[in-house]
Amino acid sequence: MGIDFVRFFYAPFLLVGINGAGIALVAAGASRLWLLALLAAAVAASFIAERLVPYRPEWNDAAGDGGRDAAHAVVNETLILGSVATIPLLAAVVTLADVWPRGWPFVVQVLFAILVADAGITLVHFASHKVGVLWRFHAVHHSVRRFYGFNGLMKHPLHQSVELTAGVAPLLAIGLPVDVAAALALAVAVQLLLQHSNADYRVGPLRAVLALNEGHRFHHLKWAAAGDVNFGLFTLIWDRLLGTYSFDPGRQFTSEDIGMADKPHYPVGYLAQLAEPFRARGACGADPASDVRGLSAALDGAEQAEA
Repeated sequence: MGIDFVRFFYAPFLLVGINGAGIALVAAGASRLWLLALLAAAVAASFIAERLVPYRPEWNDAAGDGGRDAAHAVVNETLILGSVATIPLLAAVVTLADVWPRGWPFVVQVLFAILVADAGITLVHFASHKVGVLWRFHAVHHSVRRFYGFNGLMKHPLHQSVELTAGVAPLLAIGLPVDVAAALALAVAVQLLLQHSNADYRVGPLRAVLALNEGHRFHHLKWAAAGDVNFGLFTLIWDRLLGTYSFDPGRQFTSEDIGMADKPHYPVGYLAQLAEPFRARGACGADPASDVRGLSAALDGAEQAEA
């Protein structure tokens, strides 16, 4: 009974509980340090859920990547939360027309910000799989060989900054308030945990709308042609419009399915990963044969699900 409770209520706890508490605290004028406490609670809940209801038990075991992933998480989360402090300065430079809907309920303002940011981040994510210079930096994120919560923050800080800029710039242009930005920052961090979680949680029909781990595993398929799907951060709305939505309920994943087929020996150290995009070999050009094998594997999985 306890396991079923975790399986069905872990995602609502983070999506509604943690985010809801953050929105309520920010709206009440509480110190933003409370957001750090909520983030810590979300991380703790993520690790507990991954151990109680793991999708792959072996993905809970560090494989020489624990320290690196922690470094990525600390640096990139600091960038996310620290960027909130720059909002007043940026707003003075970037705001084109202060038409932010301040008359809306605060929770609606945050949801609006999430949808707009989701569009910008999704488009940059999509472009990062098509444009060579962006892929160099995004490849860091796709070098993972196990799929768990901290993977969401395993990004090159320059790529993380590009994604955040794409998501927040349209909001700044219309007068994004600092309080809304703070709630949005927490929502981004929580979503990254959920999206890459190794917990075998359930969200029912919402899996076709929200960009959570069931769908995002397909994005991490190591063959480019098979993995260029499900780019959304918060929702799958933009993927449906782009024609990049993909899901097969019968597909199972192991470490042999994720990573980069054309770059199996990508550097694993933190500093080495920061340097790799600047090296000639960091381009990670796609291997057509790998793509063919990836498509074949994806089709075989779909046929087995239908059988």
